[in-house]
Amino acid sequence: MKKMFISTLFLSALVGLTNCSNSGNSQNTENQDTATYQESAYSQEAPSTQPQQAPELPQKEPAQSIPEFKFYKVKSGISFTKQDIPKGKKTAFILFDPGCSHCQVEAGQLAKNYSKIKNINIYFVSMNDPALMANFLETFAKELVGKPNVEVLYDRNQEFIQKIHIPKQFPANYIYTAEGKLQTYWDGSRSIDKIIADYTK
Repeated sequence: MKKMFISTLFLSALVGLTNCSNSGNSQNTENQDTATYQESAYSQEAPSTQPQQAPELPQKEPAQSIPEFKFYKVKSGISFTKQDIPKGKKTAFILFDPGCSHCQVEAGQLAKNYSKIKNINIYFVSMNDPALMANFLETFAKELVGKPNVEVLYDRNQEFIQKIHIPKQFPANYIYTAEGKLQTYWDGSRSIDKIIADYTK
């Protein structure tokens, strides 16, 4: 029961955070500064005249290796687990909100640079309603549609924030090596040149 309460609290805090930002919070495994959760205003009651502060939560480091998980392919509803990730390639998880303009821009930029990332497993993961995610790539990143290394996944049980990381902003990128070890991560918007450099280094 306590575990469920904590997960619900994390989810509430995540939903209350700004899901798009002009400035990203860059982190990597070589320079791991201890980060703390930013306080953000959110409303607990409707209507409300005074926004309240979300509680400050400890910001843990991301999972150092890809954990066991179960997501679902948005198009088919088929489950997708760690065992389904093709071996021998880097893997990038992008935690996103389909309504986030910065997430839309990043997806479009990745699409235009597909030739540079075609050998990386790329998974767009969201806790949003699958109906909102269904046409995300078709709308904002047409060049990624149908690519064998790209998938949009529904996180039905909020496993990402429980097992991998709770970011401060969307989009949040997590790059793992071919051996499944965390290489680098960041949240918020970033230039496409820097994104490609981190994906391919």
